[in-house]
Amino acid sequence: MLRQDVGRRRFLGYLVAAPTLVVAAEMTREAVVGSPSAAALGLPSPPQTPEVYDLLDAIRDSCRPTANLIRVEVRKDGTVHFALPRSDNGQGIITSTQMIIAEEMGLDVDQVEVTLADARPELVFNQLTGGSSSTFSTYTPIRVAAALAAGRLLEAASAILGQEKATLQARKGLITGLNGRSLPFGELTEAAASPVDQVVDVVLKDRKDFTIIGKPHTKTDARDIVTGRKKFTTDLRIPDALPTIICRAPQLNGIPVSLDNTAAILAMPGVTDVAKVGTGIAVRAQTFGQCIEAVRAMEVQWKDGTVPGEDDESVLAKVRKAELPLAVPAGVGETIEHSFTFYFRSNSSLETNCAIADVRDGKCEIWGPSKSPIAAQADIAKKLGLSVGDVTFHVMQGGGSFGRKLFYDAALEAALVSQKMGKPVKLMWSRADDARQGRVHPLATSRIRALVGADSVLSFEQRHTSVATEINPGFSEPITAAAAKAPGGNLTVSELIFELSQVTPYNLGVSTRFLNEVDMRFNTSAMRNIYSPDTATARELVIDRIAAKLGKDPYEFRAQTVKYDRWRNVLDRAAKEGEWGKSMAPGTAQGIGMHVEYKGAAACVVEIDCTPGMVDRPIREGVTGPRVTRVTYVVDVGLVINPRGLEAQMMSGINDAIAMTLTSSMHLVDGHFVEASWDNYFYTRQWNTPYDMKIVIIDDSPTDEPGGAGEFGVAAACGAIACAYARATGKVPDYFPINHKDPFPFEPKPLVPPIPPAPTNGLDYTY
Repeated sequence: MLRQDVGRRRFLGYLVAAPTLVVAAEMTREAVVGSPSAAALGLPSPPQTPEVYDLLDAIRDSCRPTANLIRVEVRKDGTVHFALPRSDNGQGIITSTQMIIAEEMGLDVDQVEVTLADARPELVFNQLTGGSSSTFSTYTPIRVAAALAAGRLLEAASAILGQEKATLQARKGLITGLNGRSLPFGELTEAAASPVDQVVDVVLKDRKDFTIIGKPHTKTDARDIVTGRKKFTTDLRIPDALPTIICRAPQLNGIPVSLDNTAAILAMPGVTDVAKVGTGIAVRAQTFGQCIEAVRAMEVQWKDGTVPGEDDESVLAKVRKAELPLAVPAGVGETIEHSFTFYFRSNSSLETNCAIADVRDGKCEIWGPSKSPIAAQADIAKKLGLSVGDVTFHVMQGGGSFGRKLFYDAALEAALVSQKMGKPVKLMWSRADDARQGRVHPLATSRIRALVGADSVLSFEQRHTSVATEINPGFSEPITAAAAKAPGGNLTVSELIFELSQVTPYNLGVSTRFLNEVDMRFNTSAMRNIYSPDTATARELVIDRIAAKLGKDPYEFRAQTVKYDRWRNVLDRAAKEGEWGKSMAPGTAQGIGMHVEYKGAAACVVEIDCTPGMVDRPIREGVTGPRVTRVTYVVDVGLVINPRGLEAQMMSGINDAIAMTLTSSMHLVDGHFVEASWDNYFYTRQWNTPYDMKIVIIDDSPTDEPGGAGEFGVAAACGAIACAYARATGKVPDYFPINHKDPFPFEPKPLVPPIPPAPTNGLDYTY
């Protein structure tokens, strides 16, 4: 659905009683207009839920009641400060937020200071970072607050200068009158402040007058990142918070029974404390190296984990038993049917799981990256036996996430360890911990059956079945977080997310898609794009088969059946920019894929090389296989705040897609995952990246608000890569990634390091 362009819109803002200027915003709903017409040739499909109301709408609606608590402050030193109630893990929302405020207030971007807010339980749902919703849900409230601040400063300057407000100009933190006299923001903030709360009418800047929004801007912390000056959690120097690591079980989610050599561990160099917690044996020492040595020397007795003896195929068999039936019987008319398997994939980020905790004297203070700090604060308080008000959670910028930092397991562990030891701890998971005991994208199957008529598709059914995807902690506050943990609660939340996010973008007659999940107590997560990389891969492969059945070109069939003109525009642009239909050498091919989600549309054209010379090229301790040589990715996400940031998001999504489709997966063997770090979890490497990658951003989108972007770069590329592979090899894959069943290119290191000494913790920290 498209949002109406209503030009200079009017909103309500709030003047907050304060000694200096503090403003807040109210968020109102914009009118929704009808769907654009599309001259589609396929049998029309009824609208699916996200075409009318999607996940972004649900998240933004949950934020409305507390939007007035999001405040912009003008300080006496002239800086404009905003504590963003979201989590920045590299996606660039701090920079885009600076740009939004600077636009409305006539500032340079670097004159706006944006920090991450501590957990604020009064925000309820309004501190969730997920579903690519951050900019969509905060764009209008932040603009309203910034516009209100600018207006109040102009009014204060008007009174001081004795000139009409309309004759004044605000630029670069100065308000200048007709006589050339200027007043800095800092000198006006007290005069502009309000002694009481007030409701004020606000008019926002017209889109055609933007000078910052929509222009490329490098991340404001980029230099600090590349020079090592940027501080992440484990860089912090909290007094007496010493390095801490937990010895974990050889099986997934194994439970510690006892440590048989406690005295020997405590006598090791640097070790200060040892404590048993629910997930293992914690050791605190002067250095992380000393912690690792202590962990490797521990003699621990363990109880079985949650999946003892399970492997890929046993889990797959249980998932297949839970598959929902397809409505149209096989063999009725001309049917095309295929079932696809998607194996476990790692959700580890570049920054390993970490947190700092200080639990003493009935108080708890936490430092760490978190996309759901309100839920974390409440759960930690409950586990520690404290009130929520006694727990302070400082949200740090993270080094990657894409769903991983929705889960606060490191912060909870750090708090429990600190309470047991009575000392501050700096907890870090090792790479092996993160890979083998951390969060994964669940194993899943996707079945599709299409009933094909003489010149169109009569029905299209997709049934997605998965190991349970943990969406917990709900909407990032205690109520839905607790509901998700109740019996059947997680499946209910998962099905809601699936229904609000999954769209079949083509007119394919009676079109249905349903989800079922099997709870097997794996540590899963709502990894980037959640269900869409798998559902889109399956869908686009079957779309190619349908096109072949009807004697149509893959692109032309999609263009004829795509539902809306806006979506077709993206598809047509991708075909043009990617030179669709050009001659390709044997063993190479083009593929095209499309995906619609988060109020945006993306189309991708890839070229792949599956020739023996490419597939069999030698790579030391790596995987080769087919190589994607060229990618053209066209995206329309609505109003673009920072094109440079969006381009980077799409590039990272393409690399994710290459990995998920071709090279990277987790192998479950006897109740544990084999992969232990990036050396044997084969994410996209330099030798697997495309020679040519082109990102095209539709900058004249008819929508007047930003859509979701962070997760958006994956699904369309997954579909295009899979289709290109099928066309180049002449065979449609049954499972992904396509190398999952290939032998390792080198012998994996043993789960238990060789003796001496003979550790019993089951982990090899040399990865």
